[in-house]
Amino acid sequence: MDELDKKLLNLLQQNGRISIKKLSDALFITAPAVSQRLRHLEEAKLIQSYHALIDYEQAGLPIKAYIHLSIEPHQKPEFYPFIQSIPNVIECDCVTGPYSMLLKVIFSSTRQLDDFINQLQKFGRTNTQIVFSTPVPSRGYHFEEDR
Repeated sequence: MDELDKKLLNLLQQNGRISIKKLSDALFITAPAVSQRLRHLEEAKLIQSYHALIDYEQAGLPIKAYIHLSIEPHQKPEFYPFIQSIPNVIECDCVTGPYSMLLKVIFSSTRQLDDFINQLQKFGRTNTQIVFSTPVPSRGYHFEEDR
């Protein structure tokens, strides 16, 4: 990944809908060169997909929580398909420490969250934190460019 790729990734993280023309102007390269770089970054899986950043509270899902879950390794083949089928789970990470999974979830009510936690407990012990505020929202990573 060279300096132009880093600049390109930074621009895309700021605005995933930026036009090829605007990228071309910002990077001082031709539009076909931008398209080629994008294709290369996508094929290399550096760019995995393009998303809209949703305000979940505005969308009627004001309850955001993190759930730690302790599961045994032999449960993963059953757990993974289950957790992938729940649309309220917006991220699931396998982590170190006393819990083996960390889930980021969104719900319209604490009642729904409680029902979900009850379902999860068939896999193991849980610990839940409900988010009050988000002083640093999801923002991606800013790639430093050599000077």
